[in-house]
Amino acid sequence: MAHEHKSSALFFPCRFHSCLRVCLSPFTEEAGKAKLQKCCYKKSFVLLKTSSNCDGSFGIVTAMELAFAAMFIALLIWSLANYLYVNFGHLYMHKVGEKVWKAKFRSVSLRLGYVGNICWAFLFFPVTRGSSILPLVGLTSESSIKYHIWLGHLSMILFAAHTVGFIIYWAMTNQMALMLEWSKTWVSNVAGEIAIVLALAMWVTSSYRIRLKMFEVFFYTHQLYILYIVFYLLHVGAAYFCMILPGIFLFIIDRYLRFLQSQRRARLESARLLPCGIIELTFSKSPGLYHNPTSILFLNVPSISKLQWHPYTISSSCNMEQDKLSVVVKRLGSWSQKLYQEISSPLERLEVSVEGPYGPASSHFLRHELLVLVSGADLAMLDLLLPINGTPANTSQMQLQIEAYITREEEQHIADNLKLLQTIWFKPNQMDSPICAGLGHNNWLWLGAIIASSFVMFLLILGIVTQYYIYPIDHNTEEIYHFSYFVLWDMFLLCACIFITSSAVFLFCKKEHAMEGKQIQNLEVSTPTASPGSWFHNSDRELESLPHQSLVQATKVHFGARPDLKRIFFDCKASDVGVLACGPRKMRHEVAKICSSGLADNLHFESISFNW
Repeated sequence: MAHEHKSSALFFPCRFHSCLRVCLSPFTEEAGKAKLQKCCYKKSFVLLKTSSNCDGSFGIVTAMELAFAAMFIALLIWSLANYLYVNFGHLYMHKVGEKVWKAKFRSVSLRLGYVGNICWAFLFFPVTRGSSILPLVGLTSESSIKYHIWLGHLSMILFAAHTVGFIIYWAMTNQMALMLEWSKTWVSNVAGEIAIVLALAMWVTSSYRIRLKMFEVFFYTHQLYILYIVFYLLHVGAAYFCMILPGIFLFIIDRYLRFLQSQRRARLESARLLPCGIIELTFSKSPGLYHNPTSILFLNVPSISKLQWHPYTISSSCNMEQDKLSVVVKRLGSWSQKLYQEISSPLERLEVSVEGPYGPASSHFLRHELLVLVSGADLAMLDLLLPINGTPANTSQMQLQIEAYITREEEQHIADNLKLLQTIWFKPNQMDSPICAGLGHNNWLWLGAIIASSFVMFLLILGIVTQYYIYPIDHNTEEIYHFSYFVLWDMFLLCACIFITSSAVFLFCKKEHAMEGKQIQNLEVSTPTASPGSWFHNSDRELESLPHQSLVQATKVHFGARPDLKRIFFDCKASDVGVLACGPRKMRHEVAKICSSGLADNLHFESISFNW
């Protein structure tokens, strides 16, 4: 996370509980009047954002999310009822000799698939990381992953019912041979069966336990989505391809731009190894690249795995380090273990590719008068509060208070103070480039140009192909143009138009990045010889780099105790308190439950996800 002017945020993975309270600069008289004017409608809006469900399998869900979920379910039910009402009125068209109830059974099975297409139409919006749609409604990709999961569950249930229903229907009517049919004039049953098998594999391996304990299984199995899309579209046909086109269209653009960005090697300047096994990676970045707190950066280290990409919260601040970007990695899985081993060994350069950063368009949680940040972490993480270049932190406009609870130790171990923080500097390479926005400073303008130009090109070329190639075959000869070929043409032309326009814009922006990258010089900074973690144990030692308020004075360490979160929250007397939580699932749910209990009107839980 980030430490910014007028606000502060930390990312602490595990071991101890910490409570960071940040009081923003005092309100001016004008700000106070504006606050009173907003009071009338703000409370009602906050009620909608209050966490309503904190213990269920759906995680932390706000009242607003529950309302939209209920409306979406109502839409699905209404669509199914409407489909069946219309279809049941035309049952006289069913096969001669077929019983009416069997015809109705087939109709229900078919319409369940139609309703599943509605879920599919929204499925890709949440996972479009550089989406131009999500920011319009105040969402980010990382915070919207749960919507992708919900839609995946819904569509999978509907498609499974659709598949099972047709198998039962074919068995009842002695038409099991239709399972092997790839019709030339209608949808392909075989393609649908292949698609559902691929979907089942992705669905099973995407469960929370598998993602947590066997991430590689989930990650590699989920790459089957490419084949799934192909066979799904071959099954539903060109008409329903148009129904889900917006989501897939934006996703393909985003995915291809991410691929182009990932081909560049990021300039990794240094790494800090903490005694607790945590790594801070510091990259060079373009000064014009701005990111908000809670922004996410995806990392790929080809020497470890060429396919695996892992998301990490950015821990540096644009206001403090305009040409640097840092992320914190904790040794938890096999990938991070290998990364730690590589950096610990003698190494002149480490090749790293990045995607992002992705994050909110605005830091909406900074609107609160007081921020309370709760996390579970290691005490050594406090060492990373200061940037590697030693730039003084400007804390003059906020009141910072850190309460650290060491739950597993009854007293301080002197040996911990003697552990060193190791800083490793990497040799610069001309092939590496600073991290910058994939499409430059005018990212949204170029993205809009790609979307508009590629879609217009797709429509024009599709019209030409249809008029001068498909239409003559389908109408002027006895030959019938294959039903599946229509979809193949759609997919091919859509991807080709996206690749052409995206590549042209990206190459144009790359030239500008190259010129800007030459102007960024690497700065040599002395390597610290001792870990500043001892600062937080020895409170009598003053930190000279903080002119107005020492972090030492702001930090209080409690050994052998657990934080009383209710007392801490209820002791916050500010009229508008924002609460953010990061760490174990149980702790996040506990924090959300306290805030949504209604015992304190000034607590507002910010449901920001730090887990991809």
